[in-house]
Amino acid sequence: MNYWLIKSDPETYSFELMKKEKKTFWNGVRNYAARNNMRAMKKGDLLFFYESMNGEPSIVGITKIVKEAYQDPTTDEVAWVCVDVQYVSHMKRSVTLKEVKQNKNLEQMALVRLSRLSVQPVTEAEWEEVLKMAEK
Repeated sequence: MNYWLIKSDPETYSFELMKKEKKTFWNGVRNYAARNNMRAMKKGDLLFFYESMNGEPSIVGITKIVKEAYQDPTTDEVAWVCVDVQYVSHMKRSVTLKEVKQNKNLEQMALVRLSRLSVQPVTEAEWEEVLKMAEK
């Protein structure tokens, strides 16, 4: 299994809406690195859901891949794909970007190094560290 992080502005698509809808297609990605990450996602992979606005930017929940990459129906350009994601759970406590940046164990995390990338890989060690932070 692989781990990922997806970002959304809550005004565009919030985690509360994800929880309500239970499942959605993750579309509209127009960055080649993010697109390549989506193409690498496999059914069952887990994703952190990161809200980039609405107060302090934070990792607020967990989703999972339920359908692997396919043509994004919001565009005719074949270069762009989307995936289907399903709600799994809220974090026990949101983990802020500030907290992630202050954690020495996360200094190589893509969220710190490639902060603008909307779909990012997360290592297993980073995944576990963020989960521990959410427990505090």
